[in-house]
This record gives sequence, C-alpha cells and structure tokens, in this order.
Amino acid sequence: MVTPFTFLYTGFGWLVLATLIGIAMLLGQIYGTPMPKWLRTVHAHGALMGGLLQLLIGGLLASIAYVSEERPSRNRSHTGFFFLFNGALFALVASLGYEHMLLAGVTGMALLLIMIPMFKKAWDYIREELAVSTSDSWIYAASGATLIIGILIGIGMCFRFMPEFFAHARLLHLHLVLLGFLTTTMVALTHRLLPILLRRELASANLGHAATVFLFAGFLALIGGFVTSSLRFELVVGGLLLLLAVVYAVNLFRTWIASEVPGNAATDHLLLAALFLVLTTVSGVLMAANYLPEAPVFPIGTLHMVAYTHAAFLGFMVNSSCGGLSYGLPLFLAASRVPNLKRRGPYRQRLDSIMNRWRTVQLVGICFGSMGLVVAAALTWTAPLGSPSVQIAAWAAAGLLLAGLTILVAKIAWVAGITPDAD
Repeated sequence: MVTPFTFLYTGFGWLVLATLIGIAMLLGQIYGTPMPKWLRTVHAHGALMGGLLQLLIGGLLASIAYVSEERPSRNRSHTGFFFLFNGALFALVASLGYEHMLLAGVTGMALLLIMIPMFKKAWDYIREELAVSTSDSWIYAASGATLIIGILIGIGMCFRFMPEFFAHARLLHLHLVLLGFLTTTMVALTHRLLPILLRRELASANLGHAATVFLFAGFLALIGGFVTSSLRFELVVGGLLLLLAVVYAVNLFRTWIASEVPGNAATDHLLLAALFLVLTTVSGVLMAANYLPEAPVFPIGTLHMVAYTHAAFLGFMVNSSCGGLSYGLPLFLAASRVPNLKRRGPYRQRLDSIMNRWRTVQLVGICFGSMGLVVAAALTWTAPLGSPSVQIAAWAAAGLLLAGLTILVAKIAWVAGITPDAD
C-alpha cells in the first residue's frame, strides 16, 4: 500500500539523485568534460517536480491523514496516484532528454491532469484545517495557480506555440514554478511551522502575513521584469524584495530569540533557509547592478549563474524541505503507528532524538556546500576554470553537500525502521 510516507521517501530520493547528477555536471564542466545534455533535464525536473513537488504532496497527504485520525474513510492508499504521477514524470523527463518535444507535451498534459485531484485535496485541506481566514488561504491558491500556469507554459513550449517567444516562455515557465509556487509556498508554510516548533506565536503575525503577500507580488513583478528585459525595473523590484526578505527573516529570528524551546534540526534548517533567502536576494541585486554600466564590472559566466541559482535552491529550498522533514516524519510516523496517545509520546520522542542527531554536521554540510559553489565560481575571476584552486573548492563543496545529505538519508532510513515495539 502506498502511504504519504512513500511520497516523502520517493521525493527525497529524487532530490538526492538530482544532487548527484548536478555534482557530476559541475565537476565535468570544471574538468572540461561536459556531461550529456539530457542530464540537465533530468537534474532540473527531477529536483523540482520529482523532488520538491513530491515532498509537498507527501506532506499534504500526511497532514490530511494526521488531522483525520477520527475519520478513517479519508485515510486511504494512494497507489494509483503515486504510480501515475511518477510514471508520467519519468516519461516527461525521458522525452525531454531525447528531445521528443511532441511526446513531452503530451506527457506534460497528462501529468497536469493527474495532479488535478491533488489540487482539490490541497484546497479543501487549506480551507478546512490550515488557513484561519480567507486572507490567509488565497495566497496558497494564488501560488498553486502559478504552478499550473508555469506547467501550461512548459507544455506550450513543447508544442512549439509561438516559437519566436521561446526565450520569454522559458523564463516564465521556470520562474513561475520556482518563485511563484515553490518559494511562496515555503515562505507561507514556514510562517505556520516555526511557531509550532518554538511553541510561541510569531513576533508579529501581521508582518509575517504582509511579507508573504508582498513577496509573492514582488516575485510576479520581478518575473515581468525578466520577460521585458527591463534592468532598472528589476533592480527596483529586487531592492523591495530584499527589504521584504529581511523583514521575513528578522520576524522569524525574533520569534526564535523570544522562545525558550531549545533549538533542533527543524528550527535550524528553517532559520538558515530564511538567512539564505536574504543572502541570495542580495546576490541577485548585485548581479543585476553589475550590468548597469556598458561594460560589466565582473564577467558573469555559466558557472557564476549555476552557483547563484543553486545557492538559492540548496540554501533556501532544500533547507526548508529538510526542516519540514525533520519535524514532520517523527510526528506523522508516530501518529500512524501508535493509536494510543500515551504510548505515542515516548515513541515520537525517540524519533525526534534520531532526527536531531549529528545535526551540526548535517547543517554545515548543506549550508557550506551551497556556499562552496559560490566560492568556486568567484575564484574563476582570478584563476582559470581548470585551476587547482577552483577544483579544490568544487570538490570541497561536493563533499560537504554529500556529507550533509548522507546523514539525513541515514536518519530518514533509521526512523522509518524503528517500530513502536522496539521502543
């Protein structure tokens, strides 16, 4: 039987696979041996759709099962959806890898149709359990709409609709999914999850809500700037986004400072994700400002863009996902395996203690591995791409990332294998 945990484990598996492919592509670029082009497609769609989106689906289904313990009829297997979703995703990635665009368009449409029931589940859950008011719930609906629009644009690209606007469509497709959906959803969920972890209300609930709403609006405006190639407009919006990211992060850190609950892996990941959102927004503004003069102050190449985008992806999105897993897995596993509330507490505490082990090494690996990519890229301004210093920085970043993710993989496998009888 396919349970919500199957989605969580599979999603994290996609994320690890995409990371391994990304490391291979990075090292291949540095050593002058480029990897096959189709690997880029597997890397991007595996990380975003197979990884992050599937983790969000698993978290949604686990949350629904958790709040509906007294309503077993809603807590059923999801075997059909699981195999349809992953099968369609695999077919999409394979067809894109072989550059069979017509088939990619058809499988993309199939994937979107398969996901429609999940959109309904998400909306019902948000309205019934998660959001406390209409003003809270609309942001989830709006971010979900950007995902649907982003996928539809991707399908249009596959069918070669208006090929003269292909570059603009690609920007829209990518950034609507990354900024409009994933980043906005993770910001909104962090505002709900961190107070639960810290057992304290947000330092300012109004600031939190305003930051989420205006960040979403700012992301849409920034995407408009990308499409119209308006550099000065991008800088203005980027400056506003930086201010909002600082407000978001400061609000979370004030909540953490005021709390008397000891830190754990989940809170550490979420707080560091907020810090990375600020740092990468600063980097984005500086990169845009670099192009204001006729001759850019610093040359920006492929490796620099890879480092910037992946610092945002690994630093913010992966940290946010790791924080959610560190909190959610013990909670949901305990609820699904131990019906008795008195016996559930000690079992969950044991799972929590496992997820909090070696968290320093885990955090250092993921965070410094993300920053290691930036260091490797920055070194190319003074040293050749294949120089020993760049190679050492790249290997160090890869090693740190692998160390952090390996520890998390081991802990996920550990808690999955701990049964209540062993407690």
